[in-house]
Amino acid sequence: QVQLVESGGGLVQAGGSLRLSCAASGRAFSRYAMGWCRQAPGKEREFVAAISASGSTNYADSVKGRFTISRDNAKNTVYLEMNSLKPEDTAVYYCASRSGVYSGYIYYSDPREYDRWGQGTQVTVSS
Repeated sequence: QVQLVESGGGLVQAGGSLRLSCAASGRAFSRYAMGWCRQAPGKEREFVAAISASGSTNYADSVKGRFTISRDNAKNTVYLEMNSLKPEDTAVYYCASRSGVYSGYIYYSDPREYDRWGQGTQVTVSS
């Protein structure tokens, strides 16, 4: 089974940057679509960014142009580079995978489409 461990969260001022990392276990990491979602207090979990096995990417409109998702298959790691952070980006950020099937160029933009989740990492952006 795929296990995911996030790191890199923290407290940052508005306009600042953070890079989140998600280390995945298992040999088949390169075959899976990966994604990042976030959940703010009192709100539902929402999609942030996704990347397919082939490297195709998709972003929520709220982060487009500010966030970049990438993957390093040699390190079994997916990243989320976050720039120009805003207070409304404050949330727990979760790494997710759609395991069990080769994704090819397909990515997933609905949290319900992922079947493995990390424990989450807190990102707090102060104004």
